[in-house]
Amino acid sequence: MPHKHIHSKRMPLARMYAYRRMVPHYLKAGSAVFITFCKNYRGEPFSAEARDAILQCILKGNNYRFRLHAAVVMPEHVHLLLTPLCDEERWVFGLPAILKSLKGASARAVNKVQASSGPVWQEESFDHVIRSQESLGDKLEYIRQNPVRRGQVQKPEDYRWLWIEQEPCGSDIPVRP
Repeated sequence: MPHKHIHSKRMPLARMYAYRRMVPHYLKAGSAVFITFCKNYRGEPFSAEARDAILQCILKGNNYRFRLHAAVVMPEHVHLLLTPLCDEERWVFGLPAILKSLKGASARAVNKVQASSGPVWQEESFDHVIRSQESLGDKLEYIRQNPVRRGQVQKPEDYRWLWIEQEPCGSDIPVRP
């Protein structure tokens, strides 16, 4: 049974909460999380302008509801590594609220760029709580290398829609065993 904070935008700092979509999700407050979400339908990949708009929406949310450690906007999906932040009352912004905000803002931006309307993202997303420094390094490298693995560029630094925090491997990224 899901925890009572299932639809809450915030949760107390020292608690673990569950939220349910198709699969239940559990997140300990203050944990770094690797997230993937995909286009609503296959077909034409996001244009360069659409990817610019998506990345700008993600960066705009950085240090507001979450601290962004890394992001990559691919032609048909997005990978993020972030840590939800606390508000002034020490409540942590819940992952469902963060994703709703990111997906909503970026969908509006993509629809504006493409002169279209309707859903842009699949309803579900994938998330993985970072529980070790090794997992943190693996996910950062996965994000960094994704454009290379997918044949978009030869070197990660050449991919325009890749953003990595200045010092992302520092010990200040929360890892919760």
